[in-house]
Amino acid sequence: MKNILLYTSLCAALLCTSCNDDFLEKTPKTDLTEENALQSYDNFKAFMWPCYNMFTDNTIGTSLAVWGENGQYRSDMNAGYMERKYESGFNSYAFQNIASVASGNGWDFSSYIRRINIMLSHLGDTKMTQAEKDHWRAVGYFFHSFWYMELIDRFGDVPWVTKVLSSGDSEVMGERMNRKAVADSVMNRLKWAEQHIGSFKGRDGDNTIDQNCVRAAISRFGLREGTWRKYHELGEYESYLKESVRASELLMKDYPTLYTGVDGQPAAGYGEMWTTDDLKGVPGIIFYKSYMPDMNPHNMCYIERTSSHYVEMNANTVGLYLMKNGKPIANATSGFHGNKTMYAEFRDRDPRLYHTVIPPYKVAAGKGTEGYRTWHFTGNAADREYIDIMGINATCSNPGTGMKRLPDQNWSASLVPQIPRLGTGSFVTCRSGYYVWKNTDNWEQNFNQGSLNVADKPIFKIEEVLLNEAEAKFELGTFTQEVADKTVNLLRKRAGVAAMTVADINDSFDPNRGRYYPKGNATGVLVDPVLWEIRRERIVELMGEGFGFYDVRRWRMAPWFLNRPTLGVWATKKEAAAAHLTLYNPTTGLSDGTNGSMTEGNVFLFNDPVKEGKGWLEKYYLYQIPTTEIVLNPNLKQNEGWGN
Repeated sequence: MKNILLYTSLCAALLCTSCNDDFLEKTPKTDLTEENALQSYDNFKAFMWPCYNMFTDNTIGTSLAVWGENGQYRSDMNAGYMERKYESGFNSYAFQNIASVASGNGWDFSSYIRRINIMLSHLGDTKMTQAEKDHWRAVGYFFHSFWYMELIDRFGDVPWVTKVLSSGDSEVMGERMNRKAVADSVMNRLKWAEQHIGSFKGRDGDNTIDQNCVRAAISRFGLREGTWRKYHELGEYESYLKESVRASELLMKDYPTLYTGVDGQPAAGYGEMWTTDDLKGVPGIIFYKSYMPDMNPHNMCYIERTSSHYVEMNANTVGLYLMKNGKPIANATSGFHGNKTMYAEFRDRDPRLYHTVIPPYKVAAGKGTEGYRTWHFTGNAADREYIDIMGINATCSNPGTGMKRLPDQNWSASLVPQIPRLGTGSFVTCRSGYYVWKNTDNWEQNFNQGSLNVADKPIFKIEEVLLNEAEAKFELGTFTQEVADKTVNLLRKRAGVAAMTVADINDSFDPNRGRYYPKGNATGVLVDPVLWEIRRERIVELMGEGFGFYDVRRWRMAPWFLNRPTLGVWATKKEAAAAHLTLYNPTTGLSDGTNGSMTEGNVFLFNDPVKEGKGWLEKYYLYQIPTTEIVLNPNLKQNEGWGN
């Protein structure tokens, strides 16, 4: 039986209705019912269930909020890893299309923070045992810290709210607290929670916050804050990185095995992590969002098989995936087959690419001699290369057999005859040719305009922890071949990619490696070649899971990812014209246009924003504090670059 996170609450008297009358969005004090109700262990459990909504709250980039461009892909689209398929789908940060906001923007101190503080304020009123009180304090500290991780990342300095505020409290009109002080408080609360959270799975449920969840948060936050402080030149970053390493290594001992999957495809465990019906007991899963039929199904698989899925990858990101021999495509010894066809471009690449972007193929409609229900092979051996790798979709049915299969189909099992499938109008089409299908699988039932999908989704998993460990160790100057073997190379082994040999990585290993941009440096600085390979592994392993915008900002690499033309697959002029697309001229750096002389080239999506006088702005590293909050509280100071 699957464990689910059922979000319940106490009776209506416990719920606080909010009003936006100041920057903390004060809510009225609750009446005596609050004191009477928060007495027993089960009272506290019920009162804290709504905090699990953080993991589906659209404010947080890694949340499982909704589907597609508005869900877990959104952060990676902001980072420039992916984009929206329509003509107006350009990156808003690259083209400086981020509007000023009067409210919202993630500046929220009431929906979760107030609830948590109410709970914490009543721990002394109960007859629970000390261990039970410590447990709920630890759970409260976890959720308080998890939300503050987002607040710090967005705004830097923020108010530190640890009590239930009323209109007369001085904190209501207080200033923002220094980022370092808030970050230290968050880390201290997480460490307290780590030591005091109890073993109450029998009462809370198997899939609930526990010590390992707290350690996963420490691992994530320590790396995120430590590297932010280093690359944003704030100093005092090492302690955060050390905490990330400490927590990561404890988790690595508890989760020594990676999931290899059951479907037999290359990198099956990687793909199945996002398409498996029940993640309970799956190796490496620390915490997950559970879905069940008729109770809380979703439509993430369904939407990726319709014309309403707007998420696609670009050629720049596809170029980040290694060859199976562990070499970047620009390496002189990589054996890269070129990009003149999608078949060549995807050949011998890291199989994680195939689980994220539909590989190329072509079939003919109609049942042939092979006996497949609605299609047959073309007779051209090249057209079936990736069908043989991913497995044959023999039934083309709903539901079908296996996880990811080729040829693909839409939700009703209508055939997708070929990939790339350029365009915007029909199902499973995109402008770049690189159609993202991370949540697609054949073994889930799909229904038009309905939510029937029940594949569980990971929230904390050991794969992220391994990447945190590798990156933090490098930043501390302690990354060695032994560390690589315990982290990056475990991920590569599962994917069928050659191991990282640290001694082989030098300045020429990837001539196209990225740059970071210290403040005031418009030229940028090449990332250390070993660090670049660690970051590449992170980008690839966590692609489509919402980490991108956090990462490119903390690395100060946003201009490298965003300030360049956005391109698609290599195509002929005829293929591009049929999809109402144009080609890119690498000589001029501009689109060839509908009447240009090019006969083939990369599909052109969006121009170089810098050449249009746009591009990433320094102020984007931190979000704007909503203007209404500044008006209500003159003691708040706006983030640099956003005006008054």
